[in-house]
Amino acid sequence: MLSRDGVPADGADEPSSTPVVPPPRARQGPSMADVAALAGVSSQTVSRVSTGAGTVRPETRRRVLAAMTELGYSPNNAARALRYGSFETIGLIAHRLARTGESRTVEAVVDAARLHGYTVSLVDVQSPSSTDVSEAVARLSHQAIDGLIIIRAETATPATLALPARLPVVVSDSRFVGHHPAVGTDQTAGSRAAVEHLLALGHRTVHHIAGPADSAPAQLRVEAWRRALEDGGRPAPPPVRGDWSARSGYEQGRGLALDRTVTAVFCANDEMAAGLYRALHEAGLRVPDDVSVVGFDDIPLAEYLWPPLTTVAQDFHLIGRLLVELLLQQVHERTELADHRTLIPVDLVVRSSTAPPSAARG
Repeated sequence: MLSRDGVPADGADEPSSTPVVPPPRARQGPSMADVAALAGVSSQTVSRVSTGAGTVRPETRRRVLAAMTELGYSPNNAARALRYGSFETIGLIAHRLARTGESRTVEAVVDAARLHGYTVSLVDVQSPSSTDVSEAVARLSHQAIDGLIIIRAETATPATLALPARLPVVVSDSRFVGHHPAVGTDQTAGSRAAVEHLLALGHRTVHHIAGPADSAPAQLRVEAWRRALEDGGRPAPPPVRGDWSARSGYEQGRGLALDRTVTAVFCANDEMAAGLYRALHEAGLRVPDDVSVVGFDDIPLAEYLWPPLTTVAQDFHLIGRLLVELLLQQVHERTELADHRTLIPVDLVVRSSTAPPSAARG
């Protein structure tokens, strides 16, 4: 404040001679157009590369990725969601990812999602409890996903599994039919085919190395094995349980090898069958001369065991593709498919591990 003669009034601050400089504008990061210019491609090509679409030539993709790295470009998922109404991300929950079946299904889901331009955010839960699965769902729903695929809920049920309202969901578990669309393998038909094959060879009965009690597929295979024996008028010996690992098949197989009534064994997966092979070999028994063995899954290893393993083949690639397609149908059409169930057939692949029973056993 100045006096009439221009001298500062008492108590007034003298005017500053330093000009006021506005704060600098935040520097914007590189844009999609910048990446396109550096890579010598269109912005649409950059968009396809950033979303993982499979329609870009490998050399072009490498050039675009190199340009992204050089410029420090990151796709703006929030902006993409506002523009297209989608985050182009699928949430995926699996349990015991180390198991071959789960890992191959996850791989198939990732491949199928990539073809549709979607990425996958994966959570591998420690236990199949409703609480753990529900907590995993909550974590994923906060990560901007368009929908959710649950590979297997195991002990969770439609009544106990907490899922966000209006979130598109697909489950690889037939118990959720009527609540969420489901895609699954025909466990019953596959197990029955394995047992009937062994009975047709002349075995009096078929022993079973089952999967863990908390696994829904393991339970379905046990029930189908038992029913097939009952329907054939054959005795059903008590099943022994493994944990899907080759080690558990070996440990249970050591006991079966000592039982001279055992001439045929149906294993709930191929890895336990591989463990059984070792136990039989160490006991001086030959497959299939002394004991016939059938597995389930038809993993790549099955064909290269000696002898090559007869097994029930699951089409994991088809499972993953259908899970993604069902989910994206709900995302894009905003429809509910709660009663939709796809049951994928299986094939019994007969190789050299099964033969008529030996007269020396039984």
